[in-house]
Amino acid sequence: MKRILLFTCILIPLFGAFAQINYPSSNISMVGHIDPQSTVGMGSDSRKYSGCWGWYQASKNREYALVGSSTGTWFIDVTNPANPVICDSVSGKYGCTWREIKTYQHYCYVSSDDGAPNTFQIIDMQYLPDSVHVIHKGTSYFERGHTLWVDGSRLYVGGETKPGIGLRPMTVYELANTPANPQFLRSLNMDYPSIGYVHDMFVKNDTVYASCANQGLNVLKYSSATNSFSLLGSLTSYPGAGYNHSSYITANSKYLVMCDEVPSALPIKVLDVQNLSNIQTTSTVIPHPNTTPHNPYVIGNRWAVVSCYQDGLYIYDISNPSAPTVAGFFDTHPQGGANTGNYNGAPYRGNWGAYPFFPSGLILACDMQNGVFLLQANSILGTAVGVKQHKNGLSHVSVYPNPANNTLTVSVPKQGLYTVELKNILGQTIVSQGTGGLTETLLKTTDLANGHYLLSVKQGDEQVFTTKLIVQH
Repeated sequence: MKRILLFTCILIPLFGAFAQINYPSSNISMVGHIDPQSTVGMGSDSRKYSGCWGWYQASKNREYALVGSSTGTWFIDVTNPANPVICDSVSGKYGCTWREIKTYQHYCYVSSDDGAPNTFQIIDMQYLPDSVHVIHKGTSYFERGHTLWVDGSRLYVGGETKPGIGLRPMTVYELANTPANPQFLRSLNMDYPSIGYVHDMFVKNDTVYASCANQGLNVLKYSSATNSFSLLGSLTSYPGAGYNHSSYITANSKYLVMCDEVPSALPIKVLDVQNLSNIQTTSTVIPHPNTTPHNPYVIGNRWAVVSCYQDGLYIYDISNPSAPTVAGFFDTHPQGGANTGNYNGAPYRGNWGAYPFFPSGLILACDMQNGVFLLQANSILGTAVGVKQHKNGLSHVSVYPNPANNTLTVSVPKQGLYTVELKNILGQTIVSQGTGGLTETLLKTTDLANGHYLLSVKQGDEQVFTTKLIVQH
């Protein structure tokens, strides 16, 4: 599987050639580019790339782009984004339109929704940057899956197809004890047969924001105690409704950014989801009249990063959910879209997806035809996305040890009722613990996965201290 020698000699020419192309942009700049798949895709539009994800290797302080292509999955070291290095690749079904990737600990899960024969893959990344090891490639779990999501220790699969069973709208597997051997827990149709398909889902603390194609948005809760799903709310009629494609929630769980893919040129929606029995559309927005938003991502409570096919990647400021504004963009596909006035009538061109959660602040964006873009938006997001340190109201807070192993001590300079919160790089709250008026608070980090976290000290609703934390066992 190892291909370092084959590709190292062409990394600089590839980046140099692309650096000379004029990419329309505002407040987002390209710091690296790589196009590892030399052969074109199977589509008439030269489609090569689809879904992507990122992985931070805490033990070696390295960042990797995990990129799905029409021939397999690429593992690219982007620690130095100006000189991305291909570490390894894993072949998959040839000619795929869809390939999606998620991670848990040092395992990578890869699904594809292209027709049989196909396989679900589990890949061990612990040996990077040297190589990766495929530990499962088959159909015993399932053969096809349209998309994946990992929440805590659970793997959710949308649009799963398994030999002998057929299509299941959404399934959930447990990874905690056997991440190399996921344990099937439940399929959504066991509880809600009326929901025919889950195209994509964002999951937070087992609350599933399920994009159900022409059935709109359904919000469900998986209960491990009863091993069942319950319906918390739904939204089936809303402005700009179409094929409900994907969504992402703010860190405070108050607002959801949602995209409908078909028909083309439907607007991005911002929803108020604070009352799930009465979900409201607070705003709709679209960068250009013919843009097709595809996949949204949210950093904290303010920034929505949206892949917009032929118009590239857009960052919106949603601090006022009723009136989002464009903060920046980078057009990964200058050969089509609004800058040319020609969208070519093709659905699969341009920026498919992105990953804006690297600890360094690097943004990964995959263009289906043009390759892997490594971007930065420091003027908008700061030098470290979501983890920029600041102190407001408290000074001399001590957090030690950092990196943490099994325990962490947070020491505040004066007595008071504070809350210490730990969030992962997706903005999900992992730990929330009161100080009880003490000046020192001990947090257990034994069960936390290795990686970067955001530690905050709050007094009431006011955040008075924030810093980056590394957990490394």
